[in-house]
Amino acid sequence: MNYINGIIPPMVTPLLDEDTLDLTGLDKLINHLIEGGVDGLFILGTTGEGPSLNYSLRNELIKRVCERVDNRVPVLVGITDSSYRESINMANKSKELGAQAVVIAPPYYFNINQSELNYYFNKLIDEFSIPVFLYNQPSLTKINIELEILKELVDRPEVVGFKDSSADMIYFNNVNRFKNRTHFSLLVGPEQLLMETIIMGGDGGIPGGANMFPDLYVNLYKAAKNNDVKSALKFHNEIMKICSVIYSGSDYGSSNVINGIKYVLHCLGICSDYIAKPLKKISAEKATIIKKFIEENHVIVNK
Repeated sequence: MNYINGIIPPMVTPLLDEDTLDLTGLDKLINHLIEGGVDGLFILGTTGEGPSLNYSLRNELIKRVCERVDNRVPVLVGITDSSYRESINMANKSKELGAQAVVIAPPYYFNINQSELNYYFNKLIDEFSIPVFLYNQPSLTKINIELEILKELVDRPEVVGFKDSSADMIYFNNVNRFKNRTHFSLLVGPEQLLMETIIMGGDGGIPGGANMFPDLYVNLYKAAKNNDVKSALKFHNEIMKICSVIYSGSDYGSSNVINGIKYVLHCLGICSDYIAKPLKKISAEKATIIKKFIEENHVIVNK
């Protein structure tokens, strides 16, 4: 597998209901992202509502995305599960259907320690015949992948990348210090840190906002990589504006990012804004704020 860097959106999953993909919307979204210049797609992650979807729907999504992408960009598939066997099943299905890599975070529910986590990751990777990205998302999985464990894991040739969503820049910079393999991608999750992490030596990001305005995030990546700090800062400020409006509010807790993105995509005529339970659509009040914002700004942030 080729080195994967740049902007890899954590693609939302367009839905009509709990059991049905919005196939027309999915095709439009894939084209919207690829035409926006993204470097890959990450499906069935947090923003893709992976944990909320039944296994049949997940398999259908992988198949459809791989077919529609048709090797234009790499497809990464989130396979994190509380079931060890289901993670393996998803990895095997992902490879069979044409994905280039899988993404695994610590399993949720049980309060495991670092020794158990290291054992779990190594056992999973032993079972795979597809490249692996590790994913640190302590706010959701309730466990941080400690640096000593990560150092051992990234030495495995099967591990080709790492996504850090801890929002801890000290942690990120420590990972960057021991990232000494040529074909290993260090990616950041929180888009508010995208510019900073690229300038510090990161390889790109998996920003949710790239679902909506992919070329904005691609332009930031290119500017930061080219040390054009003035341009990168301009794009960064536009992204911060997006985050402050679309992701703000406390009515729905952790679903603010997902339902905000889906509503914007709905307003742009790309896909349905249905969101799987237990999450909810945004409130009518929030929808009014977002709609006004994108009507006033989406042409600007796409430049």
